[in-house]
Amino acid sequence: MSLTNKLFCGLTLLVQAAAAIAATAGDHALTLYAEPPAYAEDFSHFAYVNPDAPKGGTLRLSGFGSFDSLNGFISRGASADQLSLIYNTLTFHALDEPFTEYGLIAERIERAEDNTWVRFHLRPEARFHDGKAVTAADVVFTFNTLIEQGAPFYKAYYGGVKEVVADSDLSVTFHFHDGENRELPLVLGQLPVLPAHYWAERDFSKTTLEPPLGSGPYRISNVSGGRNITYERVSDYWAADLPVQKGFYNFDRVIVDYYRDTGVALEAFKAGQFDLNQEVSAKNWATGYDSPALREGAIIKEEIPNLNVQGMQGFVFNVRRPMFEDHRVREAISLLFDFEWSNSALFHNAYTRTDSFFDNSELGASGLPGPGELALLEPWREHVPAAVFAQAYSPPKTDGSGIIREQMREAYSLLQEAGWKIVDDRLVNEAGEHLKFEFLIAQADFERVLLPYKRNLASLGIELTLRRVDVSQYINRLRSRDFDMVVTGFGQSNSPGNEQLDYWHSSSADNPGSRNLMGLQDPAVDALVEGLIRADSRESLINHTRALDRVLLAGHYVVPNFHTTVYRVAHWDKFAHPETSPRYDLGLYTWWVDADKATALKGKPAPVTVQED
Repeated sequence: MSLTNKLFCGLTLLVQAAAAIAATAGDHALTLYAEPPAYAEDFSHFAYVNPDAPKGGTLRLSGFGSFDSLNGFISRGASADQLSLIYNTLTFHALDEPFTEYGLIAERIERAEDNTWVRFHLRPEARFHDGKAVTAADVVFTFNTLIEQGAPFYKAYYGGVKEVVADSDLSVTFHFHDGENRELPLVLGQLPVLPAHYWAERDFSKTTLEPPLGSGPYRISNVSGGRNITYERVSDYWAADLPVQKGFYNFDRVIVDYYRDTGVALEAFKAGQFDLNQEVSAKNWATGYDSPALREGAIIKEEIPNLNVQGMQGFVFNVRRPMFEDHRVREAISLLFDFEWSNSALFHNAYTRTDSFFDNSELGASGLPGPGELALLEPWREHVPAAVFAQAYSPPKTDGSGIIREQMREAYSLLQEAGWKIVDDRLVNEAGEHLKFEFLIAQADFERVLLPYKRNLASLGIELTLRRVDVSQYINRLRSRDFDMVVTGFGQSNSPGNEQLDYWHSSSADNPGSRNLMGLQDPAVDALVEGLIRADSRESLINHTRALDRVLLAGHYVVPNFHTTVYRVAHWDKFAHPETSPRYDLGLYTWWVDADKATALKGKPAPVTVQED
């Protein structure tokens, strides 16, 4: 053998050896504190799926309002529902573990011992829908594009990343500014990978109704702007047989039809115009589904346990507004929401009052602060309300009669302390300015919740105006912070992390599109959020969430609403789902169409078509 041939063979062996090392480097899963994942490396499928679920049929869903964009990554337009179906992420989040990520596009994941970088080794078989391979260059492109042109959320969410480097076609490394954020490697695993070659000829910063190229289990097959969108299952989906995808995505088509009114949507569901409705209204759940189809068993109502942390839903004050700057004013306005009466008269006693930003979990504060919380709170004793240390937060409680004289007296006392008084049936300050504000909503059926609240406010001379706008205007006004008060929820996971920056941190207060709707800028909150992200143990994480919970509650930035610990799902009797539901998700895409049930439904009289005005 010539010297040249020997050198060539030696180089080939080195390349093969390097490839073999890369293929086995790292782990098949990532956990937050390096604890063992629930599923071993050789697992075949998740416990909450049916790996033999039949493929076929159609799932028809409803959307609210309208949409004018298929680019859900930017702060422009109203994006269509279910767009995540067309994309794959580097990893797949297990639905029965608090926070574990298993490789999807990434076959293996390496993490530095000091947590200063994470490396993803990509699967060579990963493909976009046009057949081109998913490469490290696509990951780099995606990350940089989202940071530079995506919604402001991404810059905060990925702020701990110093740079991302494509080591080879199938290996990409994210380098961090420091090793303090243990969650960051898992957060990056959730990155949807976009095709660089597709976007090279398009403007990412603009809205579009052209179906984007993806790599996920579905592609968009039909779009009727603002009215409906159809997703079609990819028959040769590259990841269909991976353990993390087996048993998922069993419908041949997913169709989303849009309705401008939730009342019309409910009637359309009962008329058979779509298949499944996840109900958020207690009144509708109690009485709204009554119909021949329900009585005959053609419509099934299920309450499926929801074991997730219940984040805060509430009426959010925009503290950028001068009348809401004083926490005493916010507390007084909060006192006038009569949950007990509303729960009985409006909600059929279906709800529990929310008293924590991390309700239904060990993450929420209770009682007085423990030693771990006190260590975090003491440096801020002179800055945060005294109530943080002296008493456990408890929302006001009434007798449910609708008469709230005690709460009114307490509220008026707080308002007087803050410089307000009633003059000629109007609550005014020393400058004679009337305390009045606007509540911005997009759903008409929420007015019934607000009208009794409006009356209670009026009893102290406070004027509340309800302003209902269409969905696109609502989104734009939220982004521009052009509102006084809105109702929204702050969803939480069992392992809170980077998203807390977007919710509460000063850096997000002025970012259009961030979730810091109240405009919160508080150094104590900032310090607790930053410490939460850097927590190096579950115990430390819990202490930080509880301390943060106390400070947020004592600030009265929202009027706490209510929650339920079940998913309320109504569906036409054509579906089946695994006996074991995922612990932390509804698991809709583990369901499938049961052919026998679907055939039986076809034999029944066709429902009457409902048209939306």
